[in-house]
Amino acid sequence: MAKVATPRVSVVMSAYNDAETLPAAIESILNQTFTEFEFIIVDDHSSDDSWKVIQEYAAKDARIVALRNDQNLNICGALNRGISRARTPYIVRMDADDTSELKRLEVQHAFMEAHPDVVISGGTIMTCDEQLQPISERQYLLSNAEIRHKLFRYSPFCHATTIYRTADFNQAGGYNPDLASAEDYDLYFRLGRLGKLANVREHLYNVRFHGASISASQSRRQEKATLYIRLKAVAEYGYRMTAGDKLYLAAQYLSMFIIPQAWKLRLFNYFRNRKKPAAA
Repeated sequence: MAKVATPRVSVVMSAYNDAETLPAAIESILNQTFTEFEFIIVDDHSSDDSWKVIQEYAAKDARIVALRNDQNLNICGALNRGISRARTPYIVRMDADDTSELKRLEVQHAFMEAHPDVVISGGTIMTCDEQLQPISERQYLLSNAEIRHKLFRYSPFCHATTIYRTADFNQAGGYNPDLASAEDYDLYFRLGRLGKLANVREHLYNVRFHGASISASQSRRQEKATLYIRLKAVAEYGYRMTAGDKLYLAAQYLSMFIIPQAWKLRLFNYFRNRKKPAAA
């Protein structure tokens, strides 16, 4: 497809050794009902055929902006580089091993246009197995008030479903490379200083869970980073914890030394993924 002269949305995706899952991820964006986008894909110095796959799709669709890092920058560096090339008012996140529902961009662009006071929003996801077969639906709080009430207790968005305003992202300072395992959570606190947070109820995205996913292999480091970010939000960003938040923070800290990480991950997924997909 030809390049869009004046795209309205920039989809930004980082890929690292994702050659097997990239085709499904890329095609789920290229086949969107909303077509006025550019698709910035950053290969983060992969050692497999990821760059070859990206180049093949870029040769067929001019909406793709293909970039390759000379060295591995991790997700923060790769995303910051991709977003620096964006030429639209909105950034839409996408991961290289998942898929977007085909009306995702249409729904999210319309929502942000209708709510100029919202700086970032996301939506419902379907958790899936390695073959993208549905496991359960995960919904997120919708309103700014609801999200802020729970912001200290868990992340209010699935990072890969988010859309945010490019100007606000730049004003907030982008992703912090020192917090690569929880870079999204830190960004939400900083964006929250600039405007409202929201989610839409629609199912927008399908997340592939497998043994190599960040949530499984790096969950302990991610948990430590999350605790640090909460304290940083209080000390630097002016957020105030409720008494319940303080108790939750203390309990989570203690649990790091008591409960095995694998058990905690299973419990988290059990309570967050309570709604099963409807039968076909």
